[in-house]
Amino acid sequence: MGDGGTGRPVRHPVQVDREPEEQAVETVRQLLALATPEGAAALSRAATLLAGGMDAVSALTRLRAEVGTDLAGPAWGVARQREKARSTFGPDADRLLFTGDTLEQAGRPALADRRAARLLAEGAEPVADLGCAAGTDTIALARAGARVVAVDRDPVARELTRLNTTALGLTGVEVVDADVVDLVAAATDGKVAGCRAAVLDPARRAGGRRQLDPDRWSPPWSTVTALLDRVPAAVVKVAPGLDHDRVPDGIEAEWVSTGGSIVEALLWGRGVSTTWRRATLLRDGRLSEVTADAEPGPAPVGPVRGWLHEPDPALIRSGLMSLVAADATLVDPTIAYLTSDGPSGSPWLSSYRVADVLPFNLKKLKAHLRARGIGRVVVKKRGSPIEPETLARRLRGPGSGSAVVVVTRVAGAPTVLVCDPLSA
Repeated sequence: MGDGGTGRPVRHPVQVDREPEEQAVETVRQLLALATPEGAAALSRAATLLAGGMDAVSALTRLRAEVGTDLAGPAWGVARQREKARSTFGPDADRLLFTGDTLEQAGRPALADRRAARLLAEGAEPVADLGCAAGTDTIALARAGARVVAVDRDPVARELTRLNTTALGLTGVEVVDADVVDLVAAATDGKVAGCRAAVLDPARRAGGRRQLDPDRWSPPWSTVTALLDRVPAAVVKVAPGLDHDRVPDGIEAEWVSTGGSIVEALLWGRGVSTTWRRATLLRDGRLSEVTADAEPGPAPVGPVRGWLHEPDPALIRSGLMSLVAADATLVDPTIAYLTSDGPSGSPWLSSYRVADVLPFNLKKLKAHLRARGIGRVVVKKRGSPIEPETLARRLRGPGSGSAVVVVTRVAGAPTVLVCDPLSA
């Protein structure tokens, strides 16, 4: 969410021609102006104009005339961010302040609430939010009843956290300008920054690029492992693609998915770990979990049968796929597709009835689909270099039928599985 508190300022697109320090000062000034009664009125007016569908040029002209030049631009910008945030933050969005960066980087409040509840289950508090950004984790922790020390080197992050917790009526929050690396290095007796528990979300982007090497995160991997070693009641948000070999002994690794995508990966400190690996699925307000205390091993491999199953990505990434396979087998030892004689009732698997199994040949595949009257396809792939959208366009035809075309490997050979649509 933030810069990890290490002193690297988050980019704030308020005045792009300014130096980062000047830009941060200006952004803080604008945020403080919006937190006044006059600023609240400007935000309300901007929201009304936005809801009415007024274009930006006309709205800004109207706002400048009504609330003044100083408030018009910031109010319009925050109103737009609030509109984007509403689907994720719900009613809170209309009370919170965001910059474009902090909204883009902000975690989901529902997931922050879940992390807070688990971290505080044994009563470990106060909690240090190491790299607080706009305050999503600080808010969740404070709402769960914890006292929170919110840490960040970025002045905009600190001001956002102060203003947002105040707007929500939350107390017991102290906002601190400090370097996370230094705080973790000084951690003793299971505490960091005087707190018995901690949340850390290292920045995993720099210069607009994703940093795949954990040693290049901010703070770096050495600080992550030091925190997990020194503060048992800690949770660290990490990249979903983190190499399993990086996970320290005694640390629980969890992958969480919703809507068919992994939304976060977590490392739980030894004081809150309850298993070795965990996959968590949030769907339609329901939570499903698969856990293992040791490596369960892969599912067996077998020929394609009547049904193909696509596992949830959190299940795949956690390495726990074999635990929900039941009588299913892998179509290939290197491919995360399962097959069995019937559909699966597991929330972890999407099932497709297999109609045809063909060697991969574009010309023959097109002819096969035409013969079956299939003109619309959804293409899925694993273990193939094809681009699904490109192939779907090339397979489009005059037929009224539809199918799911899965391009993959079966026993090492490039293969196409033509399946009935999921709704069937």
